Amino acid sequence: MAMNNKLENISSNLAEHFKVEILEFRGETSFIVSREDIVEICRTLRDEFGFTFLEVMTAVDYWPQEEPRFHVVYWLYAIEGHLRVGIRVPVSGISPSMPSVVELYANANWREREIWDMFGIHFEGHPDLRRILMPHDWQGHPLRKDYPLGYEEVQFSFNAEEIDRDKPYAKE
Repeated sequence: MAMNNKLENISSNLAEHFKVEILEFRGETSFIVSREDIVEICRTLRDEFGFTFLEVMTAVDYWPQEEPRFHVVYWLYAIEGHLRVGIRVPVSGISPSMPSVVELYANANWREREIWDMFGIHFEGHPDLRRILMPHDWQGHPLRKDYPLGYEEVQFSFNAEEIDRDKPYAKE
């Protein structure tokens, strides 16, 4: 499925002004951009092309790969033109950080806090970067692939004896 004319125009405009890798997959257009350009690219998409809604913001952990270890993923939507574009920002695994887009999209406030809480990616310039899902004294970031699981195996009828045998009961 070919990219529509509006998205081709947007893609060529961004490629003229920024270092952008343009991807199209199954009718969805995405851009891979540098962390240094994310704020200006979002501003351009919002102000010049009407992408006024930050639909999704999340992160992906590619551990054990370190460079880049993470991608921060944005999906922006232009309500008037019914257009959707994705933006992926590669982020280093060593002191992961990137600029905040809260000044452009108010709903990025909680989304950046969630990414900080779950992945440990710091957002520079965020007005209130603190945990939002985990307790304030929690150690670590649970959605990182190297986060220790520390779970107990679920007991079913086929493994009940094995789990009962291995369970650490209190000793008298």
